[in-house]
Amino acid sequence: MQYQRSSQLFVDAEKVIPGGVNSPVRAFKGVGGNPIFVKSAKGAYLYDEDGNKLIDFINSWGPMILGHAYPPVIEAITERAQLGTSFGMPTELETKIAELAVAMVPNIDKIRFVNSGTEACMSAIRLARGFTKRDKIVKFAGCYHGHSDSFLIQAGSGASTFGTPNSPGVTQGTAKDTLLATFNNIENVRALFEANKNEIAAIIVEPVAGNMGCIPPKYGFLEGLRQLCLDNGTLLIFDEVMTGFRLAKGGVQELYNIKADIVCFGKVIGGGLPVGAFASRNEIMNYLAPIGPVYQAGTLSGNPLAMAAGLTMLQSLNADDQIFKRLEEKSAYLEIGIRNILTKHKIDFTINRVGSMISVHFNANPVFDFDTAKKGDNVTFKKFFHGMLSEGIYIAPSAYETWFITDALTYEDLDFTINAIDKVAKKL
Repeated sequence: MQYQRSSQLFVDAEKVIPGGVNSPVRAFKGVGGNPIFVKSAKGAYLYDEDGNKLIDFINSWGPMILGHAYPPVIEAITERAQLGTSFGMPTELETKIAELAVAMVPNIDKIRFVNSGTEACMSAIRLARGFTKRDKIVKFAGCYHGHSDSFLIQAGSGASTFGTPNSPGVTQGTAKDTLLATFNNIENVRALFEANKNEIAAIIVEPVAGNMGCIPPKYGFLEGLRQLCLDNGTLLIFDEVMTGFRLAKGGVQELYNIKADIVCFGKVIGGGLPVGAFASRNEIMNYLAPIGPVYQAGTLSGNPLAMAAGLTMLQSLNADDQIFKRLEEKSAYLEIGIRNILTKHKIDFTINRVGSMISVHFNANPVFDFDTAKKGDNVTFKKFFHGMLSEGIYIAPSAYETWFITDALTYEDLDFTINAIDKVAKKL
């Protein structure tokens, strides 16, 4: 495949956009080369500026669960745009999508819409601190909750050491209130609570991690977090920006039957437009302004285009009793195909999958946290990525990102993908 126009567009972009991209992972820094510029997308396919057709396995990092340019969503956006694109005032649409979301997701009474997953997680942390009147939070290495200062923290030495910033611009004052834990290690979290008694406002976690590749929770891990929070007056925040409305209608809370105190959403809930949300039970959500003391606001929050897209997407998912069964079956079919091919070619690998989220780690050992994810063979991954791209398959340009399966994929697409993996694996 040729990418001459994409390469030129990237040169042009670098002159006026930092690094030529508006989000770092798009820059192909993890795999080498220049990013692909997309011209259009439909169903399971991307069409780039050079005229190449690619089967898409990132799907805008998750929201295109029913495929690109899903006709009911496009129709809803188009109709709504004729009435105006933004008012900064309430609309009935906001109430309708809120009612539907509350009906679909367990353990929430109220929801507030924002403009991104980052904003949702940032607001959830502020709300948790305001509700508990505590300052510290626990986050997990390898879990990504957006680029708010509180989340850009790396580990210190020892379980009770304060975190330190891993991005310039994040102050030590902010970092000291973020405690870093190890995913899937409940004893590590317990030690943080012992060292910071009555100081921790919240634990925030991707209940199924997607930002160090797909990593499921070990049996008892989420249950352990739930109990620690109950025992210590701490709130449990599930960052379901990736998993919400994707792994089940009610997200991970439904999938694993674990109650969170606050849930953050993004991706699917916007139907492909910029939307985030956070939700909880009444006693917590009533701490938000204008009825409570915790301030949070946004001129474009709940804007009518995003609400129209999101409402249509949720209605489609809610009305289809077979959607998650189909996604599971297609994802399992792909997983089996990948396993058979990589095993045949004697390539070291581990596959992690939960529902329609799947990752291939080039590591023969189990991958269950950030440290084990980092032990993957990145040289092999880079070759694999570019080999798949040359075969017309687009996967995430990072070894630390999950693939997202869309219902628009046919079994012919999956067979094509498995055959492409066979061709690429012969050269690894």
